[in-house]
Amino acid sequence: MKYMKPLILILSIVLLNNIAYAQDDDNDNSSKKKGHYLTIDQNGINVHSKKNKDEDRFEIGDMIFDLGINSLVDHTNYNSAAAQNFLKVDPSLRNGNLFDMNQGKSINVNIYPLTTKYRLLGTDKQKIFLVSGIGLQFYNFRFNKPISYVNTTSPAVIMDTAHFSKNKLAFDYVNIPLGLTFKTRLSEKRWLVYGAGLTGGYRLASWTKQISSERGKQKDHDQFDFNNFNSCVTAELGIDNVFRLYATYQLTALQTDGLDQHPFCIGIRFSGI
Repeated sequence: MKYMKPLILILSIVLLNNIAYAQDDDNDNSSKKKGHYLTIDQNGINVHSKKNKDEDRFEIGDMIFDLGINSLVDHTNYNSAAAQNFLKVDPSLRNGNLFDMNQGKSINVNIYPLTTKYRLLGTDKQKIFLVSGIGLQFYNFRFNKPISYVNTTSPAVIMDTAHFSKNKLAFDYVNIPLGLTFKTRLSEKRWLVYGAGLTGGYRLASWTKQISSERGKQKDHDQFDFNNFNSCVTAELGIDNVFRLYATYQLTALQTDGLDQHPFCIGIRFSGI
């Protein structure tokens, strides 16, 4: 993930600019007074309020930036032959506890610099948007036990002899979201935002990063036994321009064989549709 730090820095600057622009725009709109116009017909002289022009149905949306934690929902049958062959560890360790994680350091980041929205409904009290775009999805899993993914004669997980201060498995995906975003008016200036959808992604990279006193820093980029494609169900909930929470669950397993593990992520959405 060597490009992550400069990418996040650039997108953070864009995000701050968008927030500042939105605040200025809100101030300008709040200071505008509704105009009026006159009509003369058989009913006499009439005064009418000018209505604001409806927003375009199709628009380029705001950038989406997510930051949260990820974990693994494990559906593996550890008694199966595939799992037994994949886990080259002591038989007593062939269970879900082998993949115990440091949750506070298992980080998920999603960045969607390009989003689009199509307004399906727009009233004074309710808005509905069909949302899509393209972006990047990052998983980082920090393991507590000294396990290692290897791919010598065949992919496998082993119990290592080193004492790791960092033992990480990471993934980069490019993905495309498709979902519905709802906005329900709570008050004059507050909207409840909620939505759900799906994403489809392709694995750009997968690797391990391990740091130990015995070997120093080591990185191993490999497919191991991981799927190239993934799909996730997504959800969000919050108050527009105040806070948003997001959650994702990967429907497809990380692995092609042996294990049946599904990433689950939850966190804060710093900007959105």
